[in-house]
Amino acid sequence: MFQFTLEHTDPQSSARAGRLETPHGAIETPIFMPVGTAGSVKGVHIAELETVVKAQIILGNTYHLYLRPGIEILEKAGGLHGFNSWQGPILTDSGGYQVYSLSHQRKIRAEGVTFVSHIDGSKHVFTPENVIDIQRSIGADIIMAFDECPPYPSDYTYAKNSMELTHRWLMRCMTHFNHTLPRYGYDQALFPIVQGSSYQDLRMASAETIAGFDAVGNAIGGLSVGEPPEMMYETTELVCSILPANKPRYLMGVGTPVNILECIALGIDMFDCVLPTRNARHGLLYTANGIINIKNAQWKDDFSPIDTDSPAPTSRYHSKAYLRHLLHSQELLGMQIATLHNLSFFLWLVREARVRIQTGDFLAWKNQMVQQMQQRL
Repeated sequence: MFQFTLEHTDPQSSARAGRLETPHGAIETPIFMPVGTAGSVKGVHIAELETVVKAQIILGNTYHLYLRPGIEILEKAGGLHGFNSWQGPILTDSGGYQVYSLSHQRKIRAEGVTFVSHIDGSKHVFTPENVIDIQRSIGADIIMAFDECPPYPSDYTYAKNSMELTHRWLMRCMTHFNHTLPRYGYDQALFPIVQGSSYQDLRMASAETIAGFDAVGNAIGGLSVGEPPEMMYETTELVCSILPANKPRYLMGVGTPVNILECIALGIDMFDCVLPTRNARHGLLYTANGIINIKNAQWKDDFSPIDTDSPAPTSRYHSKAYLRHLLHSQELLGMQIATLHNLSFFLWLVREARVRIQTGDFLAWKNQMVQQMQQRL
């Protein structure tokens, strides 16, 4: 059910345009995946994801869905597709990032991770095996191997031990994945994750190990955790030079529009990040011409459209002054309009990057867009 076809490559960079077939439809790459942590993209109806945002794939989070609504409910619903009514592809994070972000309430051992629920304080254990079982129950098309994401900065010894633990967990994930069946009548793909912190030799060793598993696709984790952008790009370029070209490459948790375009140029195919939705709720809007903090006083009597170039209809129908008023009044509609705008822009950006790769002028367009999008309006 899974096949990745590399359709075009940019002659002046490592950018690629491809197509990944999944049981719930094809994904045209490069692609940005809206994050639906608890089974929903905050403030966005499924119909709007389809018709306004034009999302092709969304994310769910294993940790959050496991805690609430719980695996029993998801199984009764027929998986997350049946529960939230999204009929396109879904990808689930393994919960490895929560191992990183909830460092104050978890313990890592060789067997797995014991953590305390942020909801009610109850204790739980994630192992490579039960994380696969949980993701089988959630029913995502693409599921992630259980990993440890080391913090930045990490000393070399910690980073090396963490990477080796991730590799041991990956072997257990793969073994359990190969000895279990999907629950809902369609195949799932398991992506391993490259780790190694900021150390090039560790990243090389991890990428070579991950490539050796010959998985449907491969992910790069442990970036966009506080390191300088130049280090992110250097690590991404190095890892992409090792991971197989005939498999999709997923850069986890990245990032800003500029990050996305720069990493497309380095050979990345898939992205996700909470920035477009989280920042929208605080009034930060991304556009092709720069970044707008719509809460600033300069917009209070600006009755021009939020963004005339945006693919989101809400950005053309409503003025900057109106959106500023809604957000200052803490009206839910304001957060919804801003969220739809940002997500639509991110999806437009990767669609346009794909077109530029196909027409052969990606690099010049990327360089111009990077300059424009960094401006504060």
